[in-house]
Amino acid sequence: MTVLPDDGLSLAAEFPDATHEQWQRLVEGVLRKSGKEVTGEAAEDALSTTLEDGLRTRPLYTARPGEDATGFPGFAPFVRGGRPEGTSASGWDVRQRLAGTDPARVNEAALADLENGTTSLWLTVGEGGFPVADIGRALEGVYLDLAPVTLDAGARYADAARALLALYTERGVAPEAARASLGADPLGHEARTGEPLDLAEAAALAAGTAGAWPHVRALTVDALPYHEAGGSAAEELGLSLATGVAYLRALTEAGLGLDAALGQLEFRYAATADQFLTIAKLRAARRLWARVAEACGAPEAGTQRQHAVTSPVMMTRRDPWVNMLRTTVACMAAGVGGADAVTVLPFDHELGLPDAFARRIARNTSTILLEESHLSRVIDPAGGSYYVEQLTDELARAAWEFFQTVEKAGGQAAALRSGLVAERLAATWAVRSAKLAKRREPITGVSEFPHLSEKPVVREPAPAGPTGGLPRVRRDEAYEALRARSDAHLAATGARPRIFLAALGPAAAHTARAGFAANLFQAGGVEPVHDPVSVDPDTAAAAYAASGADGMAVLCSSDALYEEQAEAVAAALRSAGATTVFLAGKPGTARAAVDEYVFAGCDAVAVLSSVLDRMKVAS
Repeated sequence: MTVLPDDGLSLAAEFPDATHEQWQRLVEGVLRKSGKEVTGEAAEDALSTTLEDGLRTRPLYTARPGEDATGFPGFAPFVRGGRPEGTSASGWDVRQRLAGTDPARVNEAALADLENGTTSLWLTVGEGGFPVADIGRALEGVYLDLAPVTLDAGARYADAARALLALYTERGVAPEAARASLGADPLGHEARTGEPLDLAEAAALAAGTAGAWPHVRALTVDALPYHEAGGSAAEELGLSLATGVAYLRALTEAGLGLDAALGQLEFRYAATADQFLTIAKLRAARRLWARVAEACGAPEAGTQRQHAVTSPVMMTRRDPWVNMLRTTVACMAAGVGGADAVTVLPFDHELGLPDAFARRIARNTSTILLEESHLSRVIDPAGGSYYVEQLTDELARAAWEFFQTVEKAGGQAAALRSGLVAERLAATWAVRSAKLAKRREPITGVSEFPHLSEKPVVREPAPAGPTGGLPRVRRDEAYEALRARSDAHLAATGARPRIFLAALGPAAAHTARAGFAANLFQAGGVEPVHDPVSVDPDTAAAAYAASGADGMAVLCSSDALYEEQAEAVAAALRSAGATTVFLAGKPGTARAAVDEYVFAGCDAVAVLSSVLDRMKVAS
């Protein structure tokens, strides 16, 4: 029996060090088996993924020579956290959003949230919410010295702020005990509505708040308008920097010292289901803001107070239950990325006002991650990951470059009014929309694995929010429009538009392509019919006639069976009334037999829109 050495668990001590080049040669061998003859860096590039902002995710990351140190939490450049203790002491602030026009119902929801895990409230006041005069009613029974309040009042921010501060005084809350974010965001409001507001009024509010209310922040730098307009992570960061700098200028012109001005800002960012990008974005945001503070002469005051909100753009209206999974990943990423406060939007957010169940799931998402997964016990747990550190660095550099572009254009206000911001975000969204249309960026439950027979989730309509500025985009919007056409057709005729899946040969030959085709057509609300499971030239016509298909069929099988049977089966389908025959596979296969192709990477939205048009499904 071999006696194992007691050497302190040096498990790899006897193995020779592998090199990056040796790993690349192994990758070359794997790629060669799939028909790709590439070597060295090209082999690694073949496994890389292109992201927005010119970034690429590589398959392997290692230490880089001369890599900059990211420091420690609580010290500049604050990449690893704005506070020395991070959120390890008590977890992040679980901030619940409250929207509604009835202050009594808002109050009922607020009390239920606070009694069951929420630690602060985010109130929509004025347009899209309840009247400013009803703040007291909405916060009735709330211990204002224990529960921080964040306001979102749009153009009415000054009135709402005065009402909240007066409420603190009325209820005997000591100024040093009050913790709030008054939500003044003139440039964010302009981005949402196109309506310019005077920064001087917001600066005056901050100047009056800074001395009297030490833990109240007057201004919010909300980057969600840019995220919701289709902006990338770097664009979201760059525009938040430009907004923050504009506010710093206004605050210092109003008489605040630089340290005090920096302390009046809270930044709001979107957290998406792309966990690594969200983690890197929050870390990069702190580094970038620290650089701004350093350039202004206050390097040690450059901590950035961060509020992360799960992305509205990623939320879907179809199969909304999947949103619970998206928001869980986004919440985890926000926590790991070091956000001070996290808002998980309820899974039915895009359908209207959330019900009690949806609100409970939203707040319990943070509770599970904090209390059962212990996610906040370690400060910056992603720190030191070669991938996360390099992604943070590359994202910060891309964001800084865009920030400089905005500054050269005259600053955030000028960039908004000139159209620079709108044009840049629209271009980014156009590229992403093409990926969504081609299902290169899949949406589970919508463009992938849709559920046509699902029962719709119905909610009370939410109050309309501000409009008139940058658009609000959603990942599912193109598919939602197609599904809405299908729903209307179902309501009018009693049946969805149908396409016949003509599967050829045994299951091994057609299963993969039949599944692909079924997924694709269901994404547009077109019901695939495949009874019997497999057809041949002799049975195809009768099967099509019995299917109730609306003039269209799609062949699904292997390339070998296409060569043998496609022409005969297509002819049989046409004899039974099919006017268009698709083939699921490579364009050019059995060209003489079919009219069109569906394949991985085809523009599914364009195909489905054309199909619905030809099926006479109303727009």
